[in-house]
Amino acid sequence: MPSALITGITGQDGQYLAELLHSMDYKVYGMVRGQRNPRADIIQRELPFVELVSGDLQDLSSLIAALEYSQPDEVYNLGAISFVALSFKQAELTADVTGLGVLRMLEAIRLVGGQNNPIRFYQASSSEMFGKVRETPQNELTPFYPRSPYGTAKVFGHHTTVNYRESYDLYACSGILFNHESPRRGIEFVTRKVTNAVARIKLGLQSELVLGDLSPRRDWGYAGDYVKAMWAMLQQDEPRDYVVATGQTHQVSEFVRLAFAAVGIEDWERYIRQDERFMRPSEVDLLIGDCSKAGDELGWRPEVAFDELVKMMVENDMAIESANLDR
Repeated sequence: MPSALITGITGQDGQYLAELLHSMDYKVYGMVRGQRNPRADIIQRELPFVELVSGDLQDLSSLIAALEYSQPDEVYNLGAISFVALSFKQAELTADVTGLGVLRMLEAIRLVGGQNNPIRFYQASSSEMFGKVRETPQNELTPFYPRSPYGTAKVFGHHTTVNYRESYDLYACSGILFNHESPRRGIEFVTRKVTNAVARIKLGLQSELVLGDLSPRRDWGYAGDYVKAMWAMLQQDEPRDYVVATGQTHQVSEFVRLAFAAVGIEDWERYIRQDERFMRPSEVDLLIGDCSKAGDELGWRPEVAFDELVKMMVENDMAIESANLDR
């Protein structure tokens, strides 16, 4: 039975990946920080097949201990301070966890794995590394120009992964994932903020949706599709980096319009109020990925369309908020 250790197990990607690996008869370990992680109970309840182990991306010794205990064949590093807006307020913490955390995990793998126990490593890189894009669409060779502390930290983690691969002959690769969402997305992210607010407005529980800039364009896909690409990367003969995206781009305003349309509200603008507090100090205006390499070498294609994704998320939030009303 192959085994895998997932950092960031409490996030949407960690949960979908754990389910995928479990379906393929992996022994799945999920790394959580601290003895009383408030989200650990959710994982134990919804994903009882996951064995939780303690570890902290800010502490090398704890990562070594987690690897020695779990003895994984594969490590998926999904853990990060991943909310871009928060990274501007907590830049040092973001750099330490999202950036240096990658180095610590790779160093732990180098020390624990070695030739007798090779561990394959996946790093969750991000389209935010492209930032102020140099070319459109963006591919694996597009230069990086990050526009946030989060994007900068991800660039460090990405290059560190390449360096360990080339310096120590580790099987280490990065998935440069463009925006991907799901009903499991945290409420702090704009997509889930939108779908939850739409459900509450439809049910009469709130009157408006307050947002920042509606003009940025993103390449949005479904998280459940994207974790399949993560797994496929670690099954190749040689480690390589891949862009994972849909190749289509949509404005934030289009996401909002489709979300309202999913509950039968067409005049969506009357419910929107823009607030400068939700504007980034430096915005990423356009992201669209070229995933042809992943298609050619991994056989990967996105399956859930953009409008289906928005509808899925709205329906989930309608179910949650309706259930709360009935209590």
